[in-house]
Amino acid sequence: MSVAAEIRRRLETLAPLRLDLQDESAQHAGHAGAAPGGDTHWKLTIVSDAFAGNSTIARHRMIYRALGDLMQHPIHALSISAKAPGEIDA
Repeated sequence: MSVAAEIRRRLETLAPLRLDLQDESAQHAGHAGAAPGGDTHWKLTIVSDAFAGNSTIARHRMIYRALGDLMQHPIHALSISAKAPGEIDA
């Protein structure tokens, strides 16, 4: 299973209404943590009812928990935008 597919699979525990995932590894070639095949630097936009009433830090912790050991390897960097429904920018 690809890293992207595994990220998506694990984040299903948060029942996302929207989940956009972009591999930005190519933009970080030569930087710390970058691997030749990519799959190291990610941008995540996720909308879930699970985030309602939670702070940004709590939302990020929920995502880190869902991703588990992927946060150690292969993910080196993860940019997160985590919103509850109704907080989505127009």
